[in-house]
Amino acid sequence: MPDAIIIPFELPLPQVLPTIDNAEKILSLYEPDLHVIVRRKAGAEVEFGNKLLLGENSQGVIIDWDLIQGLPPADSKLLPGSVGRMKQGYGPQLKAATTDRGFDSEDNRAILGSEGIYNGMCPRSVPELECRSRSWKFKRLQRRRSHTEGRVGIVKNAFLEGRMLSTGFAHRELRVTWTVRVRNLWVLARMQRAAAAAAERQAA
Repeated sequence: MPDAIIIPFELPLPQVLPTIDNAEKILSLYEPDLHVIVRRKAGAEVEFGNKLLLGENSQGVIIDWDLIQGLPPADSKLLPGSVGRMKQGYGPQLKAATTDRGFDSEDNRAILGSEGIYNGMCPRSVPELECRSRSWKFKRLQRRRSHTEGRVGIVKNAFLEGRMLSTGFAHRELRVTWTVRVRNLWVLARMQRAAAAAAERQAA
């Protein structure tokens, strides 16, 4: 039998590429306002586009929205602007605010306290969450917030058809504005039908 032929070789070592800041990344040659959005969710570690903030009342009507053109800030940085817009638009009608734990921060807790708005934000601290969960009002607000994820999916998939094909940030912003209005009309129509049906049952 012939002797075995041994051919020495070396595996190339992986090259460590330099980290590029998000502000310097070019995601599109045609859409300069698209950004990397870190999601940290299963199947979607990062996404690309514009961050969209939606705020709705207890009846499911969207009362605040903001499509962010620049680099997407942390969720905790979005609450002051949202509270300011709603205060300007609705006056002292805002009595409580509930969010997921991404919005919780010492500054935001102070803002809600100074405005006399009940803090329904999910705290980042587990012991604090356990403590606050003893409150019926906090639990009710968080239970209501848990449905928001599904409503965001409806806005994205049913009204925006899964993704926006609008070119340019101004057109995307306009698309979101009209989507919110159409979706709110849909919600109000459902509320009106439900009220009419309840009145008929009561009269029967």
